[in-house]
Amino acid sequence: MKPDLASSGTSRPESDDDGAAVGRGFIALLIAANFGLAMALIVPMAFSLALRVDRLAPGREEVLGYILGAGSAVALVAGPLVGTLSDRTRSRLGRRRPYLIGGAAVGAAGTVTMAYAPSVAVLGLGWAVTSLGWGTALAALGNVQADRLPRRQRGRVAGLAGFTTQVAPVAGVLLAGSVSGNRLLVFLLPAAVGTVLLLPFLLLSGEPGTRTLPVRERLTAAQLLGTYAFDPRAHPDFAWNWLGRFAFFFGQTMNTTFLTFLYAQRLGVPLTDVAGIVAVSGGISVVTSMVGAVGGGFLSDRLGRRRPFVFAAAAIFAAGSAVLAFADVLPVLLAGAALTTLGIALFAAVNQATVLDVLPDRDTAAGRYMALTGFSQKIPGALAPLVAPLLIAIGGTEEANYTPLYAASALLALLGGSIILVRVKGVR
Repeated sequence: MKPDLASSGTSRPESDDDGAAVGRGFIALLIAANFGLAMALIVPMAFSLALRVDRLAPGREEVLGYILGAGSAVALVAGPLVGTLSDRTRSRLGRRRPYLIGGAAVGAAGTVTMAYAPSVAVLGLGWAVTSLGWGTALAALGNVQADRLPRRQRGRVAGLAGFTTQVAPVAGVLLAGSVSGNRLLVFLLPAAVGTVLLLPFLLLSGEPGTRTLPVRERLTAAQLLGTYAFDPRAHPDFAWNWLGRFAFFFGQTMNTTFLTFLYAQRLGVPLTDVAGIVAVSGGISVVTSMVGAVGGGFLSDRLGRRRPFVFAAAAIFAAGSAVLAFADVLPVLLAGAALTTLGIALFAAVNQATVLDVLPDRDTAAGRYMALTGFSQKIPGALAPLVAPLLIAIGGTEEANYTPLYAASALLALLGGSIILVRVKGVR
């Protein structure tokens, strides 16, 4: 695939497609590490934190949104700083592995804090540390893809990574649900899986050391602040894709944050009994995620198209959110969830390839621009849980009103897909 980037305003050279393909062994190690890190980061958001909030603040569902929003804000602020430091790192371990190691260590410390949290405040602190740590490790893994993948492999690798990102929380919830009565294991088991699956990549991925590379000029405070922004006029494709991702992930975050509570309310079951329902939904999502992420990623590479797949993903997700907005029986809830996971998987795979296609200054600032791309997902992760309580309060009843929340989720996702389809010109 050789899209015309000449008029896109990006700095991506056409020869960017001439890089050597990475081997299957490297891809397998990367995908396994992605699976483990995604499990460690997402399972608390999808399940474990809800259990702990229900124990520490029963009947106050909005507390979960505040905790998740605050934790995402910490990761948001740290992203460009960590990305820029990674680009500049000179070590025998290379530029990315130190942040994989350090991120996993910090994430594990935060996980232990959440498990033993005696109050909502400490639980929120633990989630902030956890989000920063595992998020840093996942970002470093994304930077490895930016460093190593030629264009012709980006869709398929992003598809495999997207599939594991969808499946990992399902496996993690099953694992955590089997020990839901143990407040320590419900947090630590997913983190342990993440650590174990990261180790082979660290040991065998073969990132060269960077000690012999030229040392760049000292980073000033002004330069550091400048890493938190970019000129959209210089990189319009990157900017429009960023905006489309922002809208989609705002809708996606509103959808997934309260899904556990939605199941419990609509089906009239206790929150502690939802793990089985989430597991059934997760089993279905394994199939939909494989079709969306793996199938979409491979087809995107083969057909040389990104934007039509991205818009289709947004439309599918919007349809699923609309179903969830009004569903009140299990089969319809499962159908809505299946559509949303299909849309998320397809979007995550193909748009991640799009991100790599339009990434500016890959050789010297990949970490920084990947972190800025992360803003388009982390800002919604911080804001959407704070906005959601306002939507579920519509109607003024004691019972949460999830219909406007899921309707808004559908509209935002569709808006995001439309922006990318219409405005990103440098990829097909």
